[in-house]
Amino acid sequence: MAAAGVVSGKIIYEQEGVYIHSSFGKTNDQDSLISGILRVLEKDADVIVDWRPLDDALDSSSILYAGKDSSSVVEWTQAPKERARGLELVNSYEAEWDMVNTVSFKKKPHTNGDAPSHRNGKSKWSFLFSLTDLKSIKQNKEGMGWSYLVFCLKDDVVLPALHFHQGDSKLLIDSLEKHVVLCESPQDKRTLLVNCQNKSLSQSFENLLDEPAYGLIQKIKKDPYTATMVGFSKVTNYIFDSLRGSDPSTHQRPPSEMADFLSDAIPGLKINQQEEPGFEVVTRIDLGERPVVQRREPVSLEEWTKNIDSEGRILNVDNMKQMIFRGGLSHALRKQAWKFLLGYFPWDSTKEERTQLQKQKTDEYFRMKLQWKSVSEEQERRNSRLRDYRSLIEKDVNRTDRTNKFYEGQDNPGLILLHDILMTYCMYDFDLGYVQGMSDLLSPVLYVMENEVDAFWCFASYMDQMHQNFEEQMQGMKTQLIQLSTLLRLLDSGFCSYLESQDSGYLYFCFRWLLIRFKREFSFLDILRLWEVMWTELPCKNFHLLLCCAILESEKQQIMEKHYGFNEILKHINELSMKIDVEDILCKAEAISLQMVKCKELPQAVCEILGLQDSEITTPDSDTGEDENVGMANCLTPAFQSNSLSVLATSGARDDSPTEIPVSPSVSRLTPA
Repeated sequence: MAAAGVVSGKIIYEQEGVYIHSSFGKTNDQDSLISGILRVLEKDADVIVDWRPLDDALDSSSILYAGKDSSSVVEWTQAPKERARGLELVNSYEAEWDMVNTVSFKKKPHTNGDAPSHRNGKSKWSFLFSLTDLKSIKQNKEGMGWSYLVFCLKDDVVLPALHFHQGDSKLLIDSLEKHVVLCESPQDKRTLLVNCQNKSLSQSFENLLDEPAYGLIQKIKKDPYTATMVGFSKVTNYIFDSLRGSDPSTHQRPPSEMADFLSDAIPGLKINQQEEPGFEVVTRIDLGERPVVQRREPVSLEEWTKNIDSEGRILNVDNMKQMIFRGGLSHALRKQAWKFLLGYFPWDSTKEERTQLQKQKTDEYFRMKLQWKSVSEEQERRNSRLRDYRSLIEKDVNRTDRTNKFYEGQDNPGLILLHDILMTYCMYDFDLGYVQGMSDLLSPVLYVMENEVDAFWCFASYMDQMHQNFEEQMQGMKTQLIQLSTLLRLLDSGFCSYLESQDSGYLYFCFRWLLIRFKREFSFLDILRLWEVMWTELPCKNFHLLLCCAILESEKQQIMEKHYGFNEILKHINELSMKIDVEDILCKAEAISLQMVKCKELPQAVCEILGLQDSEITTPDSDTGEDENVGMANCLTPAFQSNSLSVLATSGARDDSPTEIPVSPSVSRLTPA
């Protein structure tokens, strides 16, 4: 039903200048035009359409501005009422690099998706409704001036016509079509009917929805990043109906056919159901007991300070990494510690050396920034790659973490810095340039650093780790999917067999997890914790693959007990976004690593994936007796083996059935069974 009230949620559409012409209705209200703001919001599993009159009063105290100090820091400061606009910047230590302009903007009346309350006396016109209650939308006739829409609900309630004085009513229709199927009424082409039988809140394929099966496959082959980041962000029956056709006999695709499809989409990724000739097959009964691990509190500022000498060097780096792995960092520490974790600052550097390094890197950064800043329009017309990079960056920046206060609103200084850093990165690595997803990796780094130069160099270091994920041949993604399949088969061959029986053995639904390191699977604050833990490179190489295994293992029971098929598995995995407990998954992943390391005769392929030196583990004796859970000194990374582990033994055999692990001298040539 239509109702007035405050609603909160993720804003997916917003338009000001949407009017109700009150004089057209049966009312004595003297106002003929009521200006309002129209929003479409996602809340839980529902989509809400909300229209409210605009507030009349504007408070200048809500205006924020960005300033740049001698370190290129963008400060977010509440502006005094008498100085809300036209603020001057403090000069940087090198004036010629002072290229970040002052940005003033009005703070949005809502925060992180919360719609404001209205007190302007016109709230009786406010309404909101769920898309599940929408019956039809009536549009204006062509050539009738500005466009309008009339919503009719299932209980035959007809809402006031919304007039789009600034145009763009089609943008609203496009937004709604991501969540409901609209089709023209046979009786009236101006009326769009809602086909609720095909409705799905997961229907977010954007432009892919308009593609036939062949066109969709070609789009995935041409640009797997966009197809995955956008198309597979939420999965629906539509895509699988398109792929499989309407004939029921085609609904179960042979595994080899699905493997061929994905092999075309990701060239070089081999997904075979049969044993590959020439591979050694290692049979395992089980992995033995799985330990239970405990995490500690985040590293505090006091603990960090105690580990710094008089010249500013970090003492006992291995122990510090161990503490960060165990509990993460308090937020006040992140701005300092991330520079070390990401390799921007050497761990053994002094404070003076770091100051000199920052000055050098500031100069280097702004020289690169000047390169694209000084390109004329005429030059850019002759540089198609730079045009393409700029266009894609502008598009992605405008939709990156917009519900986060640091990036919300129009003309936001955070968005400007996101754009500038990504454009400068194109100058830093022009061959790679910009690929969709890179803005997701930069956003948390800039949020923590609050500094253009430091954020750039930390991001550049992070991209050194992630570079292969974004290369055209996708070698990094191919290798990781193969490695993940190998690890998962060792942990649970029965689950792997089930996934293969449902055309899902290639684990393609993990593509987004791997591409941008779970950025869209956890909340913004949780991803800060997850990333800093992973950056310690403990307890082993490719720990992120064990995180994938931990998540999949947590969902195994529901997937198998409910007999999920290809469609349902993908949909279920994608709908885990923002529902995963980061501390729980970190504990499970660490426990898996300890379980694997403790396993005698660990397959060589797994040793290579985890970076282990020796699969034969000798359990040492201690004063209190044998402790099997710490007998892994030959395999763990030095920082991890130098510290005692808080581990409690518990039964944890994952599967009693034999496990076949394909083993090859080169992991990159592995073909999972």
